[in-house]
Amino acid sequence: MMFPGSSVLRDTTTMILAGGQGERLHPLTAHRSKPAVPFGGKYRIIDFALSNCLNSGLRKIYVLVQYKSDSLNQHLFEGWSIFNPELGEFVYAVPPQRKFNNDWYLGTANAIHQNMNLFSADKKSKWVLLLSGDHIYKMDYLKMLQYHIDQNADLSISCIDVPVEEASRFGIVNVDANNKVVEFIEKPANPIEVPSKPGFSYVNMGIYVFNATLLRDVLNDMHAKKIKNHDFGQDVIPYMIKENMTVFAYEFVDENKKPKPYWKDIGTLDSLYEASMDLISIDPEFNLYDFDWPLRTYQSQSPPAKTVSHSGDRIGRTLNSIISDGTIVSGGLVERSIIGNNVKINSYAYVTDSIIMNNVNVGRRTKLRKVIIDKNVTIPEGMEIGFDPTEDNKKFTVTESGIVVIPKNYVFG
Repeated sequence: MMFPGSSVLRDTTTMILAGGQGERLHPLTAHRSKPAVPFGGKYRIIDFALSNCLNSGLRKIYVLVQYKSDSLNQHLFEGWSIFNPELGEFVYAVPPQRKFNNDWYLGTANAIHQNMNLFSADKKSKWVLLLSGDHIYKMDYLKMLQYHIDQNADLSISCIDVPVEEASRFGIVNVDANNKVVEFIEKPANPIEVPSKPGFSYVNMGIYVFNATLLRDVLNDMHAKKIKNHDFGQDVIPYMIKENMTVFAYEFVDENKKPKPYWKDIGTLDSLYEASMDLISIDPEFNLYDFDWPLRTYQSQSPPAKTVSHSGDRIGRTLNSIISDGTIVSGGLVERSIIGNNVKINSYAYVTDSIIMNNVNVGRRTKLRKVIIDKNVTIPEGMEIGFDPTEDNKKFTVTESGIVVIPKNYVFG
């Protein structure tokens, strides 16, 4: 049975889990949660899930925050206060309130359990769409909602094929010929391969559609029976399958307009760097420039970026780079890099293969290579970073692949 899209959207409550600590992204998460980490020059990671909601027509959105949420809360207020609550539209940040046993959020499912009042019967929610706030992708959630309704499912799980050597980081979904889930294994050491696609596993993307009433009943029943229900992947989904509830896998439909589906879990500094560097390639895997699928973020009122040349070899140049508003490249060279808002690259400075976030001042004659610099840092004149691993390791975080990371507000001695 087909339902009009507008009624489905009106009756859907979206909840974005955005409390991730992001320990493997430290020091970028020293002062902010993982979904608030900058990405692509001007965006935050959470902007991609929120933009997907916007492009899907979803207007009732709760963002569940927890870990170091000041930066994320400010970003939501400044960049996403675009809906009209009088019309039932909103984006609200919801902090943990220790509703059960005086606990903070103990996992993904526990966060939803503590906030079931947000999709209670009097809220007229028929469906609950659950999302992660720390993935990069494009998806029309209405297509998944319609699939869920057509299958008469209790739960639908969005899934994607992932190389088997990477799949142990995810929940593995085993389905029958009709895409009904018959087995769910959270982060197995030896993931099951897809029979029709050797070398690949079918993995859970952390995108769920539940019938609202059933979700409340399942979480309450597990709680009443003293069955652990902290996490969807470890606890709730296996319980639902064991109880013969109707769980379907939804094959991810990418809106990125590329041959290969794009979905990234930015879990480490190296994966953040890799995904960022893709954006400046000739034919990037992820398309920022699709005006049919706008990506929204907070836009600071900054002037356009510019280059300034002086005389002789003091030539301001940017090559194969993303340069954000307010940035001035004054007599320096930037190549293969992503530069945030209001950055100053001074004379004779050389920046290559790097990510520089907002409000950074790169001093004269400075050389930077394979560096991630967080916000509000001044690099002293003549400094060289990214060329001597021994010296870099004495002062900064250096990843396995040799990326040097300088934390927010760092002051050079």
